[in-house]
Amino acid sequence: MLTITKSQATGLETYELANLPQGAWINLVAPTQTELAQVSDATEVPVDILRAALDEEERSRTELEDNCLLTVINVPIKTERFYDTLPLGVILTETCVITVSLEDNDVLRKFNHRTWRFFNTSKKTRFLFQLMYETASLFLKDLQIITRQTDFLEQNLRQSMRNDDLFLMLDVQKSMTYFTYSLRANGVVMDKVMRFRSNSHLQHLIKMYEEDEDLLEDVIIENKQAQEMVEVQNNITSGMMDAFASIINNNVNQVMKFLACVTILMAIPTGIASFWGMNVLVPMQGVESVLPFWSIVALSISIVSLIGYWLFKKGMF
Repeated sequence: MLTITKSQATGLETYELANLPQGAWINLVAPTQTELAQVSDATEVPVDILRAALDEEERSRTELEDNCLLTVINVPIKTERFYDTLPLGVILTETCVITVSLEDNDVLRKFNHRTWRFFNTSKKTRFLFQLMYETASLFLKDLQIITRQTDFLEQNLRQSMRNDDLFLMLDVQKSMTYFTYSLRANGVVMDKVMRFRSNSHLQHLIKMYEEDEDLLEDVIIENKQAQEMVEVQNNITSGMMDAFASIINNNVNQVMKFLACVTILMAIPTGIASFWGMNVLVPMQGVESVLPFWSIVALSISIVSLIGYWLFKKGMF
């Protein structure tokens, strides 16, 4: 999908690629080869640069060409069971801003016809920093959701060890791993962009004013806050997984101990009854009365009770 918009005094105006204006925003979401070729011809940006963010495994980085600056950051997305990250490419040229992603995401959706007053596509550097800021803010928002989800799962696991809840906890831990890697890589990119302000050779691509530098510092702070928060949550989740694994092992040991005690107690009357089933002389063999039977039963119950009480005192039950 290809959309071209530009900030005007009354809102966002939509344009065609054939009439590409100065200061436009070209947004490519899951573009086709034809769209990539058309944008490359119109902006003189190499197709390889446009394709950079279309690799799911692309890492956060910056790349400088003669006529453009590529910045790839990872943005959070919600999948069916857990959170993942997706590359978002932002390309600054002398005339426009180009964003490329495999799918639409919450960061790009923040910049629309309802929020046009808060950004300006003509101010390319500030627009890049605003995209970074929304990315860091979205990480924080998703982390808050994950924290509440973790607390809910903890309450469920305290009541019953269901496999579904354990798998969900594993998905949360997987999300934390993806977030940790992405936030760390995004931080490196932001620090590198911060150093661009002293490079006079990049003034035609990235111009920083005092407000832009303040915004970038806010972006770096927000990203560090998200990074610290995800590290804390990751440690909490890892500790919970280890704790619940120990609890499960302890529960299994308790069950096995109980079954072993039951087996011992059941073996006592079985052994006593086996003596009277042998083809040898045993006490009270010739007595024609019910007294021998009940005597044997009473003997078995007495021995089982004594051994059971001893096992209970030892904490086996």
